[in-house]
Amino acid sequence: MSPAPNRPLSVLTVCGVGMGSSLILKMNAEKALKSLGVEAKVEHTDVSSARGMRADVAIAQGLHTDDLGSVAPVVLPISNFMDVDGLRRQLEEALREQGWLP
Repeated sequence: MSPAPNRPLSVLTVCGVGMGSSLILKMNAEKALKSLGVEAKVEHTDVSSARGMRADVAIAQGLHTDDLGSVAPVVLPISNFMDVDGLRRQLEEALREQGWLP
């Protein structure tokens, strides 16, 4: 368990190219985080660029999550980019595990 960040949560949404699906995932992650009352800065990027970045949470298709272990302490695999409720549940569970949500 990590201490809660003393700043907005840093979140990366990642896809192969960093344009289409990561942008959709960014918008849905923002909705999910807002519904949880979590202040966050969400950025979208491609998997190659993400490898050189640091964040609190990285969200990506399952095929990319193995590449993101050094990027963030929380790496969430996503199968349905359009399922905001499913993403919210995954984020809620992961953030609680980290001690970042009461």
